[in-house]
Amino acid sequence: MCGIVGYVGPEAAAPILLEGLAKLEYRGYDSAGIAVRDGEGDVTIVKAKGRLKVLAEKTDEGRAVRGNVGIGHTRWATHGEPSEINAHPHHSDANDVVGVHNGIIENYQELKEKLIRHGYTFYSQTDTEVLVKLVDYYYKKYKMGPIDALAKTMVRVRGSYALVCMFKDFPGEIFAARKDSPMIIGVTDGAAYIASDVPAILKYTRNVYYIGNLEMARLSEGKTEFYNLDGDQVKKELVEIKWDAEAAEKGGFEHFMMKEIHEQPKAIRDTIASVVRERTEGGDASDPEKPEKIRKYVDFSEIGLTPEDIAGVNGIVIVACGSAYHTGMVAQYVIEDLAGIPVRVELASEFRYRKILMAPGTLVVVISQSGETADTLEALRISKSLGAKTLAIVNVVGSSIAREADYVFYTMAGPEISVATTKAYSAQLIANYLLAIELAYVRGTISAEKMDAMLTEMQTLPGKIEEILKDKERIQWFAAKFSNIQDAFFIGRGIDYAIGLEGSLKMKEISYIHSEAYAAGELKHGTISLIESGTLVIGLQTQSSLFEKTLSNMVEVKSRGAYLMSLTTFGNYSVEDAAQFTVYVPKTDEHFAASLAVVPLQLLGYYLSVSRGLDVDNPRNLAKSVTVE
Repeated sequence: MCGIVGYVGPEAAAPILLEGLAKLEYRGYDSAGIAVRDGEGDVTIVKAKGRLKVLAEKTDEGRAVRGNVGIGHTRWATHGEPSEINAHPHHSDANDVVGVHNGIIENYQELKEKLIRHGYTFYSQTDTEVLVKLVDYYYKKYKMGPIDALAKTMVRVRGSYALVCMFKDFPGEIFAARKDSPMIIGVTDGAAYIASDVPAILKYTRNVYYIGNLEMARLSEGKTEFYNLDGDQVKKELVEIKWDAEAAEKGGFEHFMMKEIHEQPKAIRDTIASVVRERTEGGDASDPEKPEKIRKYVDFSEIGLTPEDIAGVNGIVIVACGSAYHTGMVAQYVIEDLAGIPVRVELASEFRYRKILMAPGTLVVVISQSGETADTLEALRISKSLGAKTLAIVNVVGSSIAREADYVFYTMAGPEISVATTKAYSAQLIANYLLAIELAYVRGTISAEKMDAMLTEMQTLPGKIEEILKDKERIQWFAAKFSNIQDAFFIGRGIDYAIGLEGSLKMKEISYIHSEAYAAGELKHGTISLIESGTLVIGLQTQSSLFEKTLSNMVEVKSRGAYLMSLTTFGNYSVEDAAQFTVYVPKTDEHFAASLAVVPLQLLGYYLSVSRGLDVDNPRNLAKSVTVE
């Protein structure tokens, strides 16, 4: 949600701010603005409603705004409608303090009333204006420095925030404070950068600092200092960003989403390679009939999970939101089947507001692409407070969830720009498969031979996805034919139901077509009443033991007028007697079926969005990283 960029250095700030904000457009926004201070401390603020190009036109691509210190913001409305007035940056009454903010201030109304009593006036409906003026209040009333004023504000405020401010009395510096919402800082010779996500500054540096929770930072030309709430300076270590700027570019594809769909084979290969090793077993050098065997195994040593840790797991709770939750649903079936461990999958937004019963030996697995998802982060903290061990599956090194979890499994998806996740979802699936296999092996429910066979099959998934992508034009044709539908239903059983959840989400979030996923057996408990002539129903049939059961449900809806699409594996050609359109995916171990079956559903959502003339990468009302409740 929202995007923040800041710059201090010898170059003109405005063009750098606009360029950085453009790299953060994927996060979702409805307005944008920049504020630039000159050497005398005077500030120029320019804001615009709508896309970033409007702001660029108002500032002549930044050339019309002079100054070498500045901050910029793309806003996703929470308090107050999308408008130029409500857009960031916001300022104090005399422009002495100017700031931008990501997050939500829960007690802003109470703080606003306090400030009104002290003579402050307000021009916007935002909580950010309140926050900036609260900093101004402490800065002036107690005649304290910016760091102390920020610390005083942080103690008084309830909520989550990444706050970046400029002070008139400190024209060559930028100050920042953080609680829960992410921020990074990069420093090069003579310049310093701050941003809410890596792509904004990746052109200038791959070495960044992560501001810790409840910490502050002070940026000047080529220098950054960090402080805790007591105002004491703290040391930070640089973190190197492994991927380069080209990884965040479209690379010849029309949209980031299509590029990232095609990057799934690499994301899967890299995630497997990060923990799968080979070792030599058995053999007798003196007996040629007893050769050595090379077997694959899962090595979680870099994650920190030892076989002893895994052997002590008696139950698993998976906590996530959105697509990450859907990978957890797949993992539930796979882990329980392979390892015989009870698994519960929870929505993080519900988990954190329940009275949680956590049995001894429970491992809590939290899944988040960004590692900053607010509800998932809070669920992690609750789990730790209850004494549970926590494993984070995240894609961003140094993110809040990664820093706070007991164990961290980094997926190797690289930067994912499109709001609709594809390759991060696929990498999360692989991480869950690997966890399931290791749990099963350590607990003795699968042999070394079985583990080797499963890992060998898993390594074929990237090539099979590449085969699916070669036939994408057929799905494009189907999407064009059905681009005007109003409703669609996905049905399946077991893992197929979990796949349907993700397929339905892809359709609704980028094509705006109402779609729902149902466990196929539940249709008769009410939902079948919604089926009418022409309703698109997509039946998922990758699980051989459930094929006929799901087929019978598909026939039920077809008899009521539904148009049937089937998604199944090669060889199940009998489905064509019922389905009007069938998509086949290669066969694999059925535990891994989601990795293949999801790809045609991603393509279907994509092509429906394109056919309807929509913004694929930036769907309305959505943001990439949900850092507020």
